[in-house]
Parts: sequence; C-alpha cells; structure tokens
Amino acid sequence: MTVTRRRLAVPALVGAGVIALSSCSLIDKPNIPEGIPPGAGIQQPYLDIQAKGRTADALAGWATPIANDTGIPLYSLEAYGNAAEIQRQQHPECGITWTTLAGVGGVESKHGTHHGAQVQPNGDVTPPIRGMSLDGTNGNWEIKDTDQGKLDGDTQYDRAMGPFQFIPETWARYGVDANGDGVADPDNIDDAALSAARYLCASAGGDMTTPKGWEKAILTYNNSMDYVIRVRDHANAYSINVRY
Repeated sequence: MTVTRRRLAVPALVGAGVIALSSCSLIDKPNIPEGIPPGAGIQQPYLDIQAKGRTADALAGWATPIANDTGIPLYSLEAYGNAAEIQRQQHPECGITWTTLAGVGGVESKHGTHHGAQVQPNGDVTPPIRGMSLDGTNGNWEIKDTDQGKLDGDTQYDRAMGPFQFIPETWARYGVDANGDGVADPDNIDDAALSAARYLCASAGGDMTTPKGWEKAILTYNNSMDYVIRVRDHANAYSINVRY
C-alpha cells in the first residue's frame, strides 16, 4: 500500500517557496534547524478525543498565535494538532508531531489551499484538490482505477486526493473520520491529517522519534530524498514559528 508518488502540489509549491523566501530575505529571522526528526514545536494541549463533534475546535486558543506566525491556515493547524494529539493518546510510542504533519501538508497542498482551495470551519477543503491521472506519463506511476471513480472521479486511473494527496487504495486502508461527522473523507483536512498520521506511524514501524524511523516514514509517503528534505525544512520552520 502506498500513497501516490506523483504530487500535484510540487510545482506550485516550489515557486511559492521561492517567492516567500525572497520576499523575507531582508527580514532577520532565526536560522531554520536542519535536523531530523524535526522539532516538535509548541506542544498541543490535551484533548478529550472522545468528545462529540469536531474535537479540533478545542485547539483554537493554542493554534491561533501559531497560525499567525507561521501562515498556516487556522483550521489546518487545528487539524494537525488534533491528529497529533489523538496519536499521542492512542499510540504514544510513535511520537509523531504536529510539525511533521504540517510539513507534509505544506508540501502536498499548501495546507489545503492549492490552486485557491479553502479550508472550511468543519475541515472540508473546497473545491476538492485532485492530482493528475496516474497513467504512467510525465514521470507518474501508472495506477489503474481502484475505486471505480467514486472518490477521485477517474474511472480509468487513480488520482491523488485531498490536502494530503492520498490515492483511493491507500485511503481505503488508512482513512478515518476525525471531525466527528461519521464519514472518512479525504477532502476533509481533519480526516486526512489523522489518516496521514496513522499511515506515517505504520510506515515508520511505529516509531518516528528516531532519524531512521522518521526518514523511513516520509520516504514511504513519497520515495524521494528531495521530498524528505522539503518536508523536513517546512516542519523545522514551523517548529520555531517561522513561515515557510
């Protein structure tokens, strides 16, 4: 099982990153760390993860100042903190942090805002973000349709879906509901962030607290060292409240 190797957001985000860095080049800011695993950032508070409704809403007070500093949309940041806290309570041995999830979300879809998409208060990303058909061209993997187009809208080949760019086959295995509406939806950033956390923890062999485990997880998500470095850089920037 694997998340797609072709990333919809890569070309756009490379350009966006260059613009952002150049526009801030005259502003003094801390040096971004380069170590892995990335820094944990400001710890998300304890949540009652069994509460009804969108548990991520309870993180607004924690998330607001971090969102202001990092430029991560508030609802996206709440989703990352919610997913990290659920994993902390249910699978503390994994040690995944919200900064790592933010790093992946930033690279994959600019936190759910790729091509003008917006994250709604319930976590839904609209309009839905879809990758190219995975038809084996333009450097893509070839993955024949696995969901009859029910999720990704393509009845010939699979497409990457949502803010974390899952393919249907992987979503079918790891997708879970995290915003309390009873539906596991790859186009909801709460659901996608928790599903990505589950996938990454499984890919790391259950431990993302070591450099080996963290790198293994990110490489499983996308088998590219360039991708690993980009996620690392995003995550480490967010760990010290710096925009990236």
